[in-house]
Amino acid sequence: MSETTHDSAVALSAPPSPDDGLPAAELAKKYGLAVSGARPGLGEYARQLWDRRHFIVAFSRAKLTAQYSKAKLGQVWQVATPLLNAFVYFLIFGVLMDAKRDMGPDTYIPFLVTGVFVFTFTQTSAMAGVRAISGNLGLVRALHFPRAALPISFALQQLQQLLYSMGVLLVILVGFGHFPKLSWLLIFPTLVLQFAFNTGLALIMARAGSKTPDLAQLLPFITRTWMYASGVMYSMTDQLKRAHAPEWVIDVLGANPAAVYIDLMRFALIDGYGADKLPPHVWALALGWALLLGLGGFVYFWKAEEQYGRG
Repeated sequence: MSETTHDSAVALSAPPSPDDGLPAAELAKKYGLAVSGARPGLGEYARQLWDRRHFIVAFSRAKLTAQYSKAKLGQVWQVATPLLNAFVYFLIFGVLMDAKRDMGPDTYIPFLVTGVFVFTFTQTSAMAGVRAISGNLGLVRALHFPRAALPISFALQQLQQLLYSMGVLLVILVGFGHFPKLSWLLIFPTLVLQFAFNTGLALIMARAGSKTPDLAQLLPFITRTWMYASGVMYSMTDQLKRAHAPEWVIDVLGANPAAVYIDLMRFALIDGYGADKLPPHVWALALGWALLLGLGGFVYFWKAEEQYGRG
């Protein structure tokens, strides 16, 4: 086909393109194009996260430094806050309610402080996770990176804060006559398993919070109830037996993940807190919760990768 121009010259039309009529999907595949922001496969997603491990660590450190930057005491509050909570719980539960009657102060105070520090690690990981996406929308919308980096970095931030607190906890233990022993080495596998659990929990909370920001207002009430059901301030098993609770109730509450990690840490650190205080199959429970929440939370968060920061 041809057409005649105003000066009688003849111009030939361009030959048809071999791409004419190809669907968009086939064109993209032919030229190696991908949808912007599309969710990668699970293995590729994990690889991308590993490539950004330095960003995750640096971001968590920056958040930890900035957390108390406007306070006069600065980073002291990382330790002072859980210690003040433990002091309040000691006055209410240890003194007024006499929860220490089965242990004595030399055991009860390390028992209480350990429970507060370990539970706070889980509680703050959940609270930070629920705001990981909704509280960083500017970063999410401006840069392309695996969004799981944010809740993981927040969980890592809480781990670093716990490590500061653990230094104070060890001083308290020695001050009350609980000296270092081989069982203290159990701190490390316990922390690894709890960190895996907390990271999965933060990932789940991050996805839920990205769609329902009001969850951040509800979560403190949920975690407070969880704290009372985890034996942070008292021996849950002793209290339930004293109340003649059914055996299955004792087993269920003893197997809840917060109680499992608290019990393992107390078993590792406190003299006289023997294996009889632990629920059956406690290490299997600790590993199971870490795998269930760690892997399950990662997959659950990954499935919504394309939705974060939109709408």
